[in-house]
Amino acid sequence: MTTVAFAFLSACNNQSSSPSSSTDTTRSTRDSTMNETAKAPSLKEQDVTYTANGVTMDGYVVYDANKEGKRPAVLVVPEWWGLVDYPKMRARKLAELGYIAMAIDMFGNGKIAENPPEAMKATAPFYNDLKMTKSRFDAALAKLKTFSQVDTSNIAAIGYCFGGGVVLNVARLGDDLKGVVSFHGSLIGAPAKKELLKAKILVCHGMADSLVKPDQVEKFRKQMDSIGADYTFKQYPNATHAFTNPASDANGQKFKMPVKYNAEADSASWNEMKDFFARIFR
Repeated sequence: MTTVAFAFLSACNNQSSSPSSSTDTTRSTRDSTMNETAKAPSLKEQDVTYTANGVTMDGYVVYDANKEGKRPAVLVVPEWWGLVDYPKMRARKLAELGYIAMAIDMFGNGKIAENPPEAMKATAPFYNDLKMTKSRFDAALAKLKTFSQVDTSNIAAIGYCFGGGVVLNVARLGDDLKGVVSFHGSLIGAPAKKELLKAKILVCHGMADSLVKPDQVEKFRKQMDSIGADYTFKQYPNATHAFTNPASDANGQKFKMPVKYNAEADSASWNEMKDFFARIFR
């Protein structure tokens, strides 16, 4: 209870009470509780399939069934492990914020990488063939647009590590998105062209990321500056690669990788994303 509310109720209690005032207070409290309950998210989760160049793709769509009407939509592109529970968890968090979200399958047939060599093999084609990268992403985008809850004029994408690189690349290749957010993603890929870039960009980068070197950061920023891109570059002290994923500690130990979870940077970057969406979804 806030100080103002407490003072107001104390003043009321000092006055002579009557049956009607007591009843009104009870009714007001009950109505307030009912309204809060009605607004609580009720997540509707749905596995979907679609195709891209003849390959069957899996996806996971989630939204608040209690929310009426159309709403902004967000695509979630996973790390190099594939469509595991982590990107699905992020999609659920987006749904709780009022968006409709779709965690997507970039590899096809729901393929999951069990270790770094498998992940490198699965992701390598996307760095070498940006046309395929865009076609896989665009197939997911088209599927998401079939949902009646989607406000097709307000769509964004977020990505993690490999997925961060994907969303930056599709933005530079001209996808019609309001914005993209890269969390500890690769930065260098498709060249930036002013006539193609439509999306606003937010990059959330760990300053202790040994996999995305400072020279890549400098090159990316120069690239964005050269075309007058609307972008924001946020850096977080002591944050390594994969800093948003709580599984990074275990993965780092198991596979001898320079990754570690950073709760402070995770929270800060998520809040940056929320502010970014509040700006672009109008």
